[in-house]
Amino acid sequence: MTLLMASENQTMVTEFLFSLFPRLREGGLLFFIPLLLIYGFILTGNLVIFIVIQLDAALKTPMYFFISVLSFLEIWYTTTTIPKMLHLLVSEQKTISLVGCLLQMYFFHSLGITEGCVLTAMAVDRYIAICNPLRYPTIMIPKFCIQLTAGSCLCGFLLVLPEIVWIATLPFCGSNQIQQIFCDFTPVLSLACTDTSLVVIVDAIHAVEILASFLVIALSYIRIIVVILKMPSAEGRHKAFSTCAAHLAVFLLFFGSVALMYLRFSVTYSVFWDTAIAASFVILAPFLNPIIYSLRNKDMKDAIARLFHYHKGPPSS
Repeated sequence: MTLLMASENQTMVTEFLFSLFPRLREGGLLFFIPLLLIYGFILTGNLVIFIVIQLDAALKTPMYFFISVLSFLEIWYTTTTIPKMLHLLVSEQKTISLVGCLLQMYFFHSLGITEGCVLTAMAVDRYIAICNPLRYPTIMIPKFCIQLTAGSCLCGFLLVLPEIVWIATLPFCGSNQIQQIFCDFTPVLSLACTDTSLVVIVDAIHAVEILASFLVIALSYIRIIVVILKMPSAEGRHKAFSTCAAHLAVFLLFFGSVALMYLRFSVTYSVFWDTAIAASFVILAPFLNPIIYSLRNKDMKDAIARLFHYHKGPPSS
């Protein structure tokens, strides 16, 4: 049952309906097949990157450690939303339970914040490597990298918890239609049949989280670019730029779409643009990340080639 009677003239919502997903015979399959292929690529690409970094001795550096963490997080980040989208595209039931919706919001945002923190740690790593290379080996030791990762996870999974607990206490009645491709704060809060003015505080917290990470990363890379431009060797400048280019691409893709979605405050978009922006950081960014970190990275390509060559074994005589 979607609705439970709370009183004579009020019903309480226990399930939400995703109104944007077409039925299978109305074109759902046209979205299902590309999305399934994209999800398969995201899982495979990130899993290969993670395994290669764990097995290849040449990649035992702080930079690749953080890339492996990011790949691991990306697998779970996409798994919180895309499998449910795939199910909704082929199922006649376009619903999600209230508990399921809260869990999806919690894990999606927790993993997203954790990824943002890891990207920040990666920017700090590149800053120290390029701007303070002599001290880099003594600062970015394995223990410190693990501490940064643990802190990122702690930050991600604790920051969003009070908000989810608050939303869980709200009554939902009347309309149960979510006009989005996954459960998110604004679409869900708009269905609450009580005062949700505290959402302004929630928006402010999101803004501080996003802007803090953005400023640290932006300032780090501005300083890095200044140092690189002062390098006397053209080869040294090219190598330093190529190392940081992948990180900058991921940073701009991730924070650009997130900022459009969560730094708008009272600005409203059409359903089309809301959905497009959501798809950019739920589907597009995770799809492009393995390409950026592997196909655009010579060390990673060489390591992948070594791994597959090793498993093929030596050529027969």
